[in-house]
Amino acid sequence: MAIGGLIGLLDDIAALAKLSAASLDDVSAAAGRATAKAAGVVVDDTAVTPQYLQGVTAERELAIVKKIALGSIRNKLIFILPVALLLNHFLPALLPIILMVGGTYLAFEGAEKVWHKLSGKHEDDKPAVEQGPEAEKKIVSGAIRTDLILSAEIMVIALATVSHQGFWSQLASLVVVAFVITLLVYGVVALLVKMDDIGLKLAQRDNSGVQTLGRGLVTAMPKVLATISVVGTIAMLWVGGHILMVNLGADGTGWFNAPYEWVHHIELGISEATGAMGGTLGWSFNTLCSAVIGFLVGSVVVGLVHLISTKKAHAE
Repeated sequence: MAIGGLIGLLDDIAALAKLSAASLDDVSAAAGRATAKAAGVVVDDTAVTPQYLQGVTAERELAIVKKIALGSIRNKLIFILPVALLLNHFLPALLPIILMVGGTYLAFEGAEKVWHKLSGKHEDDKPAVEQGPEAEKKIVSGAIRTDLILSAEIMVIALATVSHQGFWSQLASLVVVAFVITLLVYGVVALLVKMDDIGLKLAQRDNSGVQTLGRGLVTAMPKVLATISVVGTIAMLWVGGHILMVNLGADGTGWFNAPYEWVHHIELGISEATGAMGGTLGWSFNTLCSAVIGFLVGSVVVGLVHLISTKKAHAE
């Protein structure tokens, strides 16, 4: 090969390398923006999951978290990602409808937990190990089912952030988002559920300060997990209600747009009138309204489900 041809080939390789590096930078930046946009739902996902592990024996906690995490990755990459990309390309009008179905399911789950708590019935609150060998499968499938809804919301939000890019850039960005968010959520969940075990180990150390810290962790974690369980239920209602409110008002026309416009108008008014705390207070008002909507819609669905179950029971 002539020297000139070799130099030309090297120039082409260098240019290709620069292009590849630039593409990777674009994907990383887009994935970062998409992850930040979905941060609110990520918090909800993190809050919801630990409640599925209540009553599970300590030696099975991490194994169950791993199964749920693998199910979450499967949800995002095998089910949600292809469907979201295809719908975004061919039938974008269906995406809000799919989100509303998911939002209704979340609202139903959250409302059912609230009414179950208010009814004072706790027959299903025994540890999973006391409920038979199928209990762990039920825990994992229930958590993965809820994760499917939250993951769909995360991926659709992320897709909206990168929708201006080409198909392959969208695909690469969403794959990065799927792995980053799953590792983040279930890494935090694993840490939370094992924190009491960490506390026990620290309490056995020789250093008195470390022992005090360990005992504090052991004492605090049941309360922390109970609080997270409550937060998880509220998160279901909040996210479910918000999905319904936003997507019902997505086209900006008709009566169904009224709740979204009303909440958004008051949220802006609060933000503008309260100075430095305006953003937080406005967001809090929006969140409260979303949770109320989620509870009302979820309660209607709970009533319908129980009515159907009662009629089936009488028919049998």
